[in-house]
Amino acid sequence: MRHSSSFVVLFFTSSSAFTNHASLGYSSRCWGCRKIGPSRLEELASSNSPNEIDVSDLGLTMEDLNQPLPSELLQGIETTGYDSTSRIPDVRDNGCMWKEQPEKMEVTLAIPGLRGQPSLCLSVLTATNTLSITAFGQIVWSCILRGQVKPETAVFEAKDGTDMVPTIVFEVQKAKADERWGGFILQIGEDSIL
Repeated sequence: MRHSSSFVVLFFTSSSAFTNHASLGYSSRCWGCRKIGPSRLEELASSNSPNEIDVSDLGLTMEDLNQPLPSELLQGIETTGYDSTSRIPDVRDNGCMWKEQPEKMEVTLAIPGLRGQPSLCLSVLTATNTLSITAFGQIVWSCILRGQVKPETAVFEAKDGTDMVPTIVFEVQKAKADERWGGFILQIGEDSIL
C-alpha cells in the first residue's frame, strides 16, 4: 500500500510494550500496529523519502487503521492547550491554559474580566460538568466543561497575577479515567457577567 500522506511511527525503547512494532496511520484517529522484524525496522527508519514509505509488507488493512488506539499507548501522555474565556466568538484571549492527563485536568485561568479583583475574594464552585467563579460570593463567570468530573476532588488556589488579572489554578479528577477531552471549556455560561 502506498499513500503520499501516510506516516510511520517507530517504537524503539526496550521498556515499551510496542518494541519492534511499527504504527501506520493517516490521521490522529487512524492507526494500525503489526509486529515487524529488526531488519524491516532499520529499513523504515532509514527511508530516504519522508513523504512516502512502502508498507505493503506490514499486512495492514483499512479496517486496522479505523480501530481506536489502545489505551496502553496513551497511558501517561499529557496534552496541553488553551481555551478562550470570552463569550464573544471572535475573541481568543487564551485565558484558560489546560493540562490533560488520563485521570485529571489541571487548569490555570487568567480571565481578563477579573482585572482588579483581589485574589482573596475569589472562589470556585464545581459541579459534575460546570465550573463557576465567584467574586465576593457573586457568580461572575462560569463554563460548561467538555466532560464529567468528580466535584469532591476539586482543589483551587487564587493568587495575584500579572497586569492585575488574578490567576486561578484549578485541579479536578475526571469522572471517567482515560477519557480524553481535548480541551477544558465546552461553552461559556449564560450567567457570566464578564
